[in-house]
Amino acid sequence: MLIRKVEKFMRDHDLPATKFGRLAARDPRFVLDLRMGRIPRPQTEARILRWMAEYEASIPATGINAPRPIPAFETKEFSLAV
Repeated sequence: MLIRKVEKFMRDHDLPATKFGRLAARDPRFVLDLRMGRIPRPQTEARILRWMAEYEASIPATGINAPRPIPAFETKEFSLAV
């Protein structure tokens, strides 16, 4: 089952569900929907598994479960007008 592979992947790489969904499926609710019973199409499942394999292949050989650093999003400073 895809959800088991995804849950293990997220645990191994310390990724929250919404981050995984955005990166792998361009859908922040993807993992949450899987947990609720969503069954993805075979093409979607293949694309997710391929993304996970490419992600793991891009990790330097520093350790089997070493998390890959994820770039932080730039934040803009906002000021409130009073």
